[in-house]
Amino acid sequence: MKRILMVAAENGALAGAKVGGMADVIRDLPEALVGVDICADVIMPSYGFLASQQAHTQDIGEFEVSFGGRTEKVSLFVMPHPKVDGANIYLLEHGLWQSTPGKIYSQSSADRPFADDATKFVFLCVCVAQALVTARVPMPAVLHLHDWHAGCLAMLRAFVPEFSALKSIACVFSIHNLALQGTRPLSHDSSSLAAWFPELFASLQPEQRQSIVDPRYPHCINPMRMGIVLSDKVHLVSPTYAKEVLSPSDPKAGFFGGEGLEQDLQVKADQGKVLGILNGCTYSETKQAKATTKSLVRIQEDEFKKLLTTIEAALVLWQGAKTQVSAVDMIAFARTQAHWRQASLGRVPDLLLTSVGRLTDQKVLILRHLLPSGLSVLETLLQALQQTQPNALFILLGSGDASIAESFQTLAAKYDNFLFLQGYHEALSECLYQYGDLFVMPSSFEPCGISQMLAMRAGQPCLVHGVGGLKDTVRDGVDGFVFNGNSLTAQGEAFLQRFTEAVVSFKRGDWPAIRAKASEQRFDWHSVAQVYRDQLYNNL
Repeated sequence: MKRILMVAAENGALAGAKVGGMADVIRDLPEALVGVDICADVIMPSYGFLASQQAHTQDIGEFEVSFGGRTEKVSLFVMPHPKVDGANIYLLEHGLWQSTPGKIYSQSSADRPFADDATKFVFLCVCVAQALVTARVPMPAVLHLHDWHAGCLAMLRAFVPEFSALKSIACVFSIHNLALQGTRPLSHDSSSLAAWFPELFASLQPEQRQSIVDPRYPHCINPMRMGIVLSDKVHLVSPTYAKEVLSPSDPKAGFFGGEGLEQDLQVKADQGKVLGILNGCTYSETKQAKATTKSLVRIQEDEFKKLLTTIEAALVLWQGAKTQVSAVDMIAFARTQAHWRQASLGRVPDLLLTSVGRLTDQKVLILRHLLPSGLSVLETLLQALQQTQPNALFILLGSGDASIAESFQTLAAKYDNFLFLQGYHEALSECLYQYGDLFVMPSSFEPCGISQMLAMRAGQPCLVHGVGGLKDTVRDGVDGFVFNGNSLTAQGEAFLQRFTEAVVSFKRGDWPAIRAKASEQRFDWHSVAQVYRDQLYNNL
């Protein structure tokens, strides 16, 4: 079997090692690849807790790495992949990855973005390179780097003589989100190329430096650009996103594309080395049969009570780490009690809208956009629901940007048809996918997206912006609803118009057929793995 080594910051196969969608890919892809005769190992930081929490973890020992002008000692552990026979997960341990106990990413200050994370992930890259060239980790046939966190490894492979053995193996680079690039200064900062690799910085040739600096900020390096320019192939996680990133972003027009790296991606595309491969989703045929059957009926009284119980459990869990009751949780709890009173009378919402995702501009910029009326798109939606669907309910689950959360909290206090739940909760997410009537996902850009796949898998149609993976997965008027627009205002208005049309369809009785079509859609990992094998890993 061809052996692949994936380098990533996250891995959903390990408890506590998931933050975003990339973790789902790192979890599910190795299991799918083994079905096409490819064995995928994964190497990542232990973050001070992963290695100690895993069963059957073997301590391989310490090794030395030159970093920041010093010699650092790093511990290496290996464990069998929990779902793939013969595949391994390697965990690297060092104090640098323990700066935020129990967490993967650090919260940098606004004046030094990515500073802490860039240092610890550049350190990951040099540790992986050292482990490979000293045979502590077997040399794979292909080195597969994921997102900016692993981009520096492509530079070390290309420019550092002691790692030149890595040139004998192919290197591919996956972009899960081009908006995050890990940009840091070339020098004059503790988190800079000169600080990390003083000898490399001093010996860089002009053409080498030109290939790693940020096109917009010539005094900064860009790890995402390193991965794009210095890898053999570049992979984006949906066909449409692979096309969008070839054009410059235009935020005023509501378009997010290459984010400053479009020229590099176009050069790579002209060489036939840019691929768009849609991520997959896991399916249980037993669950899918139930989802298809359920798609003919709406949420029932007992299911609504289960949803409310799960919401209460999540609220209590979130309070566990706090010394005072948060306002947003108090509002949510009060609203939940009101819905319990309705449920005790046998009443469920006439229309249940759901949304699950990070609170970032990527996900909710359109919802927060102010229309000419002076109201945001979200508030306009809530007012329209009050007038046309007085017993409708919109439940939004998410965490992230504090200012976004504050604005949603204000709306949740003002409108009783909006239940905002600030946090992450796996069981609650599953309930929202399972019991909702319409899943709302108006992302400004979406490299692939997993939430829409999970909602569709459960038989819930989605209302989405026609970008990236959303465009590649939701068929307008068939298994969901799609809107577009050439400005933020146009997108907001199109979202509201398409929502109104979806409600008409809901009332007209088209919903069971649309739900059935959604639940029948398949984005299975096995088919995706075949494309990885044939287009990404072969012919390198």
